[in-house]
Amino acid sequence: MATRTALIIDGHVDTPQRFLDDGWNFSDPLGGGMLNLAAARAANLTATFFALWVDPAEHPVGTHNARALALAAAVHSQLRRHPNDLQLCLTPADIHRAHAANRFGVLLSVEGGHAIEESLDKLREFHALGVRSLTLTWNNSLPWADSCVEPNPTPGLSLFGHEVIRELNRLGMLIDISHASDQTFADALATSRVPIVASHSCARALTPSPRNLTDDQLRALAASGGLCMVNFFPAFLDTTWRDAWNRLEPARKLRHQQVAAPYRAAGQPVPFSVSTAIDRELDALLPRAPFAALIAHIEHMIQVAGIDHVGLGSDFDGIPSLPEGIDSAADIPKITAALLARGHTPEDIQKFLGGNFLRVFTAVQQAAEPNQPFAPPPAIEYP
Repeated sequence: MATRTALIIDGHVDTPQRFLDDGWNFSDPLGGGMLNLAAARAANLTATFFALWVDPAEHPVGTHNARALALAAAVHSQLRRHPNDLQLCLTPADIHRAHAANRFGVLLSVEGGHAIEESLDKLREFHALGVRSLTLTWNNSLPWADSCVEPNPTPGLSLFGHEVIRELNRLGMLIDISHASDQTFADALATSRVPIVASHSCARALTPSPRNLTDDQLRALAASGGLCMVNFFPAFLDTTWRDAWNRLEPARKLRHQQVAAPYRAAGQPVPFSVSTAIDRELDALLPRAPFAALIAHIEHMIQVAGIDHVGLGSDFDGIPSLPEGIDSAADIPKITAALLARGHTPEDIQKFLGGNFLRVFTAVQQAAEPNQPFAPPPAIEYP
């Protein structure tokens, strides 16, 4: 089997920042990025989730929803600009239709529940705009859900957090627990009546980052029918690279302060492309993480969770670097070749590349009840 014969779906990319902040066009040359139309075509990438991510360090409380809506508008502008090449996908059937028409499938996710500003109505507005996934937290914790980086004094989901899970179920939106704390993961898993996903995480047993899932979490995700989609960031893949990257933190912090100064003076947010350029400048001081580290995480996740519960979640354009041999989305076929060389069957590789995601997305949407009014149960029913 070649990559060309499979439906390939990436669970998470951050390309919308480039659309909004840089005026960049998806058909333009990569220009230092990791995903564009040409790279997607070269890899036969079928569809991906474009993340609407609001940096809470750059956008103050009260503007998070507006920023996410602006990112959504920027994606919709690309869809209007490229009607023959791009198609918004709201359902699994849409992904199949886009593939049949040789159009790249665009799915929308909101990365970080801070974008809904503690409002179920704003969550519903995102759904109406085509958003089909919510990453519960980013690295910042919320009053209703804590992250793996910034835990709350009372961890996990609040009563409102449980209501968010129920509303996501009702609307047929994916619940994404990448970035969530261990307790938020457990609460979301226990509350959801459909499978959940980790759209861009790796295995903590191999690389001890809180952004990665433990083996117990991988097994629990699999037992509920869910999915973990492997992230390509070397800090989540290779402990040696992660340690070297962490040692650069003081220099990185100083360079960010220097570059941010004129933006701060003007009262403007630092564009993501500017901050990413600093990270790439320092990243270039390090040897690249080995390609084998990426494959090792995929293999470990398959061994622990099973082949039916692992997928791709690159984090293209949201991370400063990629493992050796992966320079853009065009290099995804190298992963297929590596898995074939290790004895995985073509059928299993098709599951990994996109079949598993389609199964979970279908299950989530089949259980949706969008025409039923939202009615949270009494608080006593919450854990």
